[in-house]
Amino acid sequence: MNTPDPITRITQHFNDSIQAKQQSLEVLAPAIAAAAALISQALDQGGKILSCGNGGSAGDAQHFSSEMLNRFEMERPGLPAVALTTDSSTLTSIANDYDYNQVFSKQVLALAYRSTGKSAAEGANERLQADLIDFSQNTKNTKEKYALMLADVYTREVRAVPLMNKRPETVNKAMRLATTSLVQDRTDFALTTDLRMDFSSLEQGGIPTEVVHREKKPTNVQIKLSKNLLQI
Repeated sequence: MNTPDPITRITQHFNDSIQAKQQSLEVLAPAIAAAAALISQALDQGGKILSCGNGGSAGDAQHFSSEMLNRFEMERPGLPAVALTTDSSTLTSIANDYDYNQVFSKQVLALAYRSTGKSAAEGANERLQADLIDFSQNTKNTKEKYALMLADVYTREVRAVPLMNKRPETVNKAMRLATTSLVQDRTDFALTTDLRMDFSSLEQGGIPTEVVHREKKPTNVQIKLSKNLLQI
């Protein structure tokens, strides 16, 4: 077996990296742009950015958080960001007392912005908000291409149900499962979703007849930071 010389091997690593980036550009560019928009929106609204990861990705999370808090490419005020991978006492206590699968989620629930009273809701008796996430561009090797995300605006609890398709009967079944998990048998609340076909049949078996279903037009989020955040 002939071992390539160091320069040839290093050159090949660079070429492989360039090729991987070129191949993923079309798929990942929209997802990165959407993530940037959500980050900007969260900061504009007084929120913070929580990052996490396992192994090498834990180091990436810490690097990302430090760039937010300190500076990146330009002089600006620090932006609120926390890496959830740095507190070994918290990580090991959650893993020991509960389960390793909760080492980040419990931190998110504790550190995430919490509204008080019904200011968190968009209307009287509002409680749940739902969204449908499309992962079909990034999950070629799995059957589940979508996920129903259901959040309780008061407790900040979230349920995610993977879906194989977006057919009304599939979405309705997932909604029943997620709703029961969050509010058990209660029906004195409203559910808010975007105005889209995916949620158009919820009243036909997706939610109890007593539940109010509010639909709103999706918000077009622009990728920008407010002047207050950019002001030096």
